[in-house]
Amino acid sequence: MGLLWNLLGRPVIAVQDSEKAHSRTMFSLKLIQRIPPLRGMLKLSYRAKELPCSIIEWNLRNPLGLAAGMDKKAENVMAWDSLGFGFIEVGGFTATPQSGNEKPRMFRNSAHGALINRMGFNNPGSKAAAETLAAVQARRKNPTMKILANLGRSKSTANEDAADDYCVSLARLWKHVDGFVVNVSSPNTQGLRELQEGAALKSLLDSCISKEKECGGGKPVLVKISPDLNDEQLDMIIDTSREAGCAGIVATNTTLERPQPLNKKSAAFISQNGGLSGSPLKHRSTEVIRYIHQRTDGEWPIIGVGGISTASDAWEKIINGASSVQIYSSLVFKGPGVIKEIVNGLTRKLKENGLQSLNEAVGLALGEE
Repeated sequence: MGLLWNLLGRPVIAVQDSEKAHSRTMFSLKLIQRIPPLRGMLKLSYRAKELPCSIIEWNLRNPLGLAAGMDKKAENVMAWDSLGFGFIEVGGFTATPQSGNEKPRMFRNSAHGALINRMGFNNPGSKAAAETLAAVQARRKNPTMKILANLGRSKSTANEDAADDYCVSLARLWKHVDGFVVNVSSPNTQGLRELQEGAALKSLLDSCISKEKECGGGKPVLVKISPDLNDEQLDMIIDTSREAGCAGIVATNTTLERPQPLNKKSAAFISQNGGLSGSPLKHRSTEVIRYIHQRTDGEWPIIGVGGISTASDAWEKIINGASSVQIYSSLVFKGPGVIKEIVNGLTRKLKENGLQSLNEAVGLALGEE
């Protein structure tokens, strides 16, 4: 199936509109996961060797996760499991269903290895997502892959009422997922990033963590931040989130910064509004991870995301402080084979460095300073 992807899948996706290609891929996975022999073929073709690691009191089969935004409906959980992810983040979900921003709203450029999106939290709403996840969980046997739900604010909800919006979604989804990511960093919902500021962030996180305990407790709540923050802003978010009881942090979301244009096609691409992900984000996201790890003395779990397309990219995030990592754009450009490539590559990195476990590698680069 890996060869089939290289010969057919990648060229077909390359000539399609980005959002249509994404939708068709999600639909194909949905069909595949319904048929056990096909799920078995996914495992045989793409699943990597196990590389056990632990984060936020979870024991994962490997440290590689799927970033939010890929599976906005949580409709392909069993397919992601078969492909071999250690954990996934589904959504983002809002309290009310919403169609998102006007199309076109998703763009890709292979020269930059980057995507730009201004989707605007298009999703079926947390009630429908809970129903989908309930059906999926009923079919899963001996689940090992963990599921995080990404929570966002409905477009129609004012920031003053954001906590209620997030908490409604958290309560609906609580039974069906293993943890939550409070997303206050998407650049595509007007005013959302203002929730990263001081009192607003404290109020939101206090509400979400209180609601999680009210639902039964025991499921971690993390916060997802922007890469477009200065050190003072990072300090405030770190201190506020830790004081509120956040179990960890996802660093980082997409960026509003842009690389230098390479040609006319590149210039047209980077002129698009929205959040950019992929290779140009790699360095900045690693900087943020490194800063957080140093600021917290390595005592606060970090999920690293941004520009990871090889095992070396993932390793760089880990040795700078990430306990686990997530991918998105590299799946678009390289296909599902990138999962095995990264996980097996990390296994080799451990051996090369004489380490017994991945947790020993977390923050290794900082210890060498």
